[in-house]
Amino acid sequence: MYRWFWSFLHPYRFLMAGALVLTVFTSALGMVNPSLTGILVDKVVLGRDFKLLWVLLGLLLGATVIRMALRYLFVMSFEHVSQRLVKNLREHLFTRIQHLDFAYFDRTRTGDLMSLMTSDLDMCRHMISWVTYQSFENALVFVFSVSVLFTIHAGLTAILLLATPFIGVSAYYLIKEVRPQFSLVRAQFSKLNSVVQENIAGNRVVKAFVREEEELRKFRAENDEYRNRNLEASRVWGKYIPLIEGFSGLLMVIMVLGGGWLILEHQMTVGSLVVFTGLVWALTQPLRMSGWLINDLQRFLASLERLFELSRVESSILAPEHPRLGTGPTRGKFEFRGVDFAYGEQLVLQGISFTVESGQTVGIIGPTGSGKSTLMRLLARFQDPTVGQVLLDGTDLRQWPVEEVRRSVGYAMQDVFLFSDTLEGNLVFGRPQATVEQAIVAAKQAQAHEFIAKLEDGYDTIVGERGIGLSGGQRQRVALARLLLADPPVMVLDDTTSAVDLETEEHLQQTMRHLHGQKTVFIVAHRISTIAHADLILVLQEGRLTQSGRHEDLIQQPGWYRDVHFHQLGGEADPQGATVGA
Repeated sequence: MYRWFWSFLHPYRFLMAGALVLTVFTSALGMVNPSLTGILVDKVVLGRDFKLLWVLLGLLLGATVIRMALRYLFVMSFEHVSQRLVKNLREHLFTRIQHLDFAYFDRTRTGDLMSLMTSDLDMCRHMISWVTYQSFENALVFVFSVSVLFTIHAGLTAILLLATPFIGVSAYYLIKEVRPQFSLVRAQFSKLNSVVQENIAGNRVVKAFVREEEELRKFRAENDEYRNRNLEASRVWGKYIPLIEGFSGLLMVIMVLGGGWLILEHQMTVGSLVVFTGLVWALTQPLRMSGWLINDLQRFLASLERLFELSRVESSILAPEHPRLGTGPTRGKFEFRGVDFAYGEQLVLQGISFTVESGQTVGIIGPTGSGKSTLMRLLARFQDPTVGQVLLDGTDLRQWPVEEVRRSVGYAMQDVFLFSDTLEGNLVFGRPQATVEQAIVAAKQAQAHEFIAKLEDGYDTIVGERGIGLSGGQRQRVALARLLLADPPVMVLDDTTSAVDLETEEHLQQTMRHLHGQKTVFIVAHRISTIAHADLILVLQEGRLTQSGRHEDLIQQPGWYRDVHFHQLGGEADPQGATVGA
């Protein structure tokens, strides 16, 4: 984990080293003003040597200005390193997320990922830009101040240092107890974040079912738990920080009593006591800060562990070691050979075998939950079969470069997602180099141009996340236009006409018929009228391929397809007397 983090910090090691060197000089200059102040008291105030006054004042001013300038330089250096580090980390993790498969997103909450990409990464920035230099600076100040104080009076300095072991023991137990608490705080923050994100994304469903109070109850429960986790961490922190603060304050008491007695015994000058007074902060401040720095260090380690876990996640969709060499455009011939697919222990597809020739239109139909969408995911290699093979142009999909498969298989998904962009921006998403004219042609083919033209800003209309502001049918037509504009050799339409009226669907079917022979088209549908024209119809029931053939043949065969056909036509029984209904 630490080596992984260092790999991102390594390019900036020289800038970091330079900042640390500046910190050394700044810390050393921090000893100048208290020492000069002691001389000022002994020589000028008590010794009446006013000739030294302006010299000492000039040195005090000069040391202050130089220290301010050096401090600005090293603070900005640390800030530059931290910002560049986090930028590279964020890009690395976002790239990792882009290459993860569907299975990872199926089991990972959006709120968890958002927490990783925001608060956890910001903790890394805070570690470099503040915790690192504060720790280094406080350690240097402690060492320099002890060195100066030993030159003044070794005995009193040694007495002051007797309090430090107690502070060290308190800090050790603070580290031991607080780290697990901060891990729990981070985990609960992710859960709270997920509740908020899901509620905002599903606010229309919440309002439609009048579930505001229930959502508030869920939020309050997670919010209360987050508060409790923070309070538990604060309880640990609050148990040890007062001890650290108390031992630090004890140094001042020892110094006043010991220094006063030494002056009365003429073993120390008043100026020397002033130096001790001026430098006692250099002993107490690092000790006081140690609790805060340990606190932030534990938060950083908890965040770093979560980020490292994300960086180690591997996609189950692996690139082939020896990819298939390109032999021209994909022909679009698919073959399934004994395919099984399971989500964990749940078997979703069983023994699926069929062949689709290039240029054919294939309809997939079946009851809800029969595995239709899962079957389509295998086509674009969003998932791999648990058993069996999926072949494209005679080659196992696992031997194709993943990017080539995805470019060849265009997918209009059942759950339409439109980006927060203009309609034109959404249309050209799969083909950024497309012109406005080409986007309009695709919109006309998808029966979307008419409603877009009626909008006040037309193709420049900005739609919200998930297409908010458009009806379900309008979103589906935009998604279909996006697919048509991308113009892949294989098209998958996963129930993309369920929300359109019958007249619009008929126009869309005519558009798809024009692609016959040019594209291999897979259409998932619930209405038989949507796929009746297909060259091949596949009927899925409980993850099994129970029927296949053309529409004219299937309605002559007893089974689920014929029953549904007569049911959707309004009939009561098929010619063989079978029970009607899905």
